[in-house]
Amino acid sequence: MKKSIFSQDHKYLINQLKKARVEVGLEQEEVARVLRKTQSYVSKIESGQRRIDIVQLKQFARLYKKPINYFLK
Repeated sequence: MKKSIFSQDHKYLINQLKKARVEVGLEQEEVARVLRKTQSYVSKIESGQRRIDIVQLKQFARLYKKPINYFLK
């Protein structure tokens, strides 16, 4: 049996991050500029290549105007 390196919770989180960004009408470049990061940083998070901690999640939640629990299962 093949084991995924990403948990279902992590997949849910990144899907919600993408969904929230689209709902507020922002491109990855705009998010990166506001967070003072690179577009690559945002892309890697949304593709699951980079994990985020709670402080980073709070920044995304604030920017996307969503409560933290929106991103958690």
